[in-house]
Amino acid sequence: MGVSIFFGQVVDLVIIGHIIVLIVFCGGGLGFVGWIKQRLGHPLVNISCSLTSLAIITVLTKEGAVQAARFSDDKIVQVLKMIAMGVIATTAVSFLIFPVSARTDLRENLISFTDSLSEVLASTTGCFLIGSEEEMQSPRYRTAMDKYKSQLASIEKNLVEAKYEHYIAGTESEYRLEVKLIDCMQRLAQNIGGLKSAATTQFLILAQSGLGTSAGRCAGKSTGATGSENPTALEVIDETPEIHQGEPATSPASKAPPNSIIAPSDVFTQFIEHLGPSIKSLAYTLREILDDLRFGPGPDYQFIIDTQYRSSLVAAVELYSQSRQAALSRIYTTNAVNKKWSVDAEADFEEIAASCGVFSYALQDFANEMLTYLDVLDELKLEIEERPDGRTWNWLKVWRRKRGPKALRETGSINVIDQEADVLSGDRNPLHRHHPVVEPENHGSRQSHRYRLWKALAIFRRDDTKYAIKVGAGAALYALPSFLSATRPFYQRFRGEWGLLSYMLVCSMTIGASNTTGYARFLGTCIGAVCAIIAWELSGENPFALAAFGWFMSVWTAYIIVAQGKGPMGRFIMLTYNLSALYAYSLSVKDLDDDDDEGGISPIITEITFHRTAAVLSGCVWGLIITRFIWPISARQKLKDGLSVLWLRMGLIWKRRPMECRLEGKTANAYMDLEEELHLHKFLAKVEKVRDAAASEFSLRGPFPKASYDRLLGSTGGMLDALHAMNIMILKETRLSSGEAAILQSTTSERAQLSLRITHLFQVIASSIKLEYFNDTLPSIDHTRDRLLAKVFSFRKEEKSGVINSDEDFALIYSYVLVTGQLAKAMKDIASELESLFGVFDEDVLKLQ
Repeated sequence: MGVSIFFGQVVDLVIIGHIIVLIVFCGGGLGFVGWIKQRLGHPLVNISCSLTSLAIITVLTKEGAVQAARFSDDKIVQVLKMIAMGVIATTAVSFLIFPVSARTDLRENLISFTDSLSEVLASTTGCFLIGSEEEMQSPRYRTAMDKYKSQLASIEKNLVEAKYEHYIAGTESEYRLEVKLIDCMQRLAQNIGGLKSAATTQFLILAQSGLGTSAGRCAGKSTGATGSENPTALEVIDETPEIHQGEPATSPASKAPPNSIIAPSDVFTQFIEHLGPSIKSLAYTLREILDDLRFGPGPDYQFIIDTQYRSSLVAAVELYSQSRQAALSRIYTTNAVNKKWSVDAEADFEEIAASCGVFSYALQDFANEMLTYLDVLDELKLEIEERPDGRTWNWLKVWRRKRGPKALRETGSINVIDQEADVLSGDRNPLHRHHPVVEPENHGSRQSHRYRLWKALAIFRRDDTKYAIKVGAGAALYALPSFLSATRPFYQRFRGEWGLLSYMLVCSMTIGASNTTGYARFLGTCIGAVCAIIAWELSGENPFALAAFGWFMSVWTAYIIVAQGKGPMGRFIMLTYNLSALYAYSLSVKDLDDDDDEGGISPIITEITFHRTAAVLSGCVWGLIITRFIWPISARQKLKDGLSVLWLRMGLIWKRRPMECRLEGKTANAYMDLEEELHLHKFLAKVEKVRDAAASEFSLRGPFPKASYDRLLGSTGGMLDALHAMNIMILKETRLSSGEAAILQSTTSERAQLSLRITHLFQVIASSIKLEYFNDTLPSIDHTRDRLLAKVFSFRKEEKSGVINSDEDFALIYSYVLVTGQLAKAMKDIASELESLFGVFDEDVLKLQ
């Protein structure tokens, strides 16, 4: 308004003022709003941006003060009142009518999560003991896995919301302990992933050997498990009462007679025979604890925890540790080590030993993490019941706020996710820290200046910057008729402001996302308009009847938004209904806007809804045109580029040779630090969102193969989990023992070849999806991996110096072997999907034109 008044009343250049307002404030302002919405990508931010757009559009294009070069704050005050009334009404309803506490939901999530985790732990352990994955393929197991994953995501959401409740109530210390508790639960979930990986590897090996569940049935004599029993029935083991009674730990391996191993697959039978009872006993104790973790009724939610659980778990872990060491030692001292085997047999022997060893280590890590979980629960119970420090509101003391690592630990690691930038936009992030861009050699000052200018303009090559520019340009063009005296009446009559708002809502980063939002926006508008006509005709302009219809519409649209998860559809239905029915009632009470074309004090509801629907349709169409023809960003291409970059990044990470980082005395972060891992997982989450948008893109080449890309993303997630498992093992081993160092030094050559081969495979699949050309001669890492396993077997056979103190010295190399196996399987699955997608060669690709 100030610019318009200056040019209109001071220098008498109204047109120049309108041009500046249109380009800078309308186009630039709405473009900046669109950039903020895309940059942050949060539902609450999207709503805030919609309200901001509404305020800007109303003031600049509808009110008329800017066009008349005069000052008016009517619409500004009106929007502020509307927001204040909405916030007050929402807060009052949330507190007074069926209040729902995020802290209550968080505790319910914790109970459901531990129940699901117990089910998954029991099923995985039971399947490993019988050597069959039938139970892990059952609908019951998949349901438990889906439930525990969904509960973990819900826990993170409710924790963020519970934070504000804790801060208002003065229970900041309780919130920090809850953050520690959730961190423990995440690590428990990671250990479950390790158990699943080891069990899956074992199933593959047994299937290749043709044994299936026979090995598990042979070992069932010792464990009490057979292939026909339910793998989750862990409570039948006899050792369980002995653990709770605190009797001395006795290794079952010491009672078993020595058995000869005549084939590599016999290692599994011997392992289950010796260690199976202890595995069952520990798994039963863990399941009993997980099943019995409960909270009392509100509002205090007292913990109901058996104080004997910790001592029982400590006894079970001690028994298990002794049994594991004795069992593995007994297996490795059999005649199998001294026999002459082929390279393949030696590799099979070590691979089975690796899967058994990793499973036993992961189960013990799970138990140790459960002890930490119980300790945090005790601290949380003490804080809730006694509150040693009382209630505090330190968050209000802004002058005492801390920054740095300690402050980050206190606030919790989960909230970091909400503060990260969109890595798909191509901006600078920690993923690039190990591979700086090498500047080209300069030949003269002119080229140097040009290159520096090219680097300085890099911000304009980013997708989010292009998106903001085209959104602003499209908004300025759509708002242009409101600044021209000849077209302004038409703009006002057909409610151009709502068309411009629809344009802002429809414009998205990719074509597919715009198609999805545009469809929901237009369909919701049509449904809302029909509902408004029906409600107006049936109510006969009666305010009480309209209030009843409004209540029904609110309940219905809330169900669509919350229960069905169709937020845009529900909001657009309710918005159109309010803009039509309530606006018609306001006209019938007192005609403020002189809308004679819509009936004035006798409103014509069909005219009102027609104008709104036409405006929305025009805004949706304009948004699709801008998105499609000005710097179009295809979600399909962005999905391929995202997967390609992600695979290349994982290849570069593996090229750092994780074991060498520890052998050379480097820090664990030299392989992959937690910040880089966080960005990788966030990048995968962004790619998954792009996948959803790509499904809505129309292409003459055919429908989007969503199922194939779902499998590609699933395999990619599995590879990220494998890299994470390797990172966890490296971070855990702060200092190598003499045995671990000796093993790594003896396998340096084999590991180097395997790392290079894996990196090469990552590059091949990345280039295949980028070029849409599948190379059917993919190199295999099976033989390279077998040579590494055979080398480990030879080291065990020839090791006479006594540097190996215990079987735990093999834990690191076994984890490495298991991770490489997971990567190999995932890459085979990806190669199979790429062959189905791009297996048919397109001659047009190689045309010389």
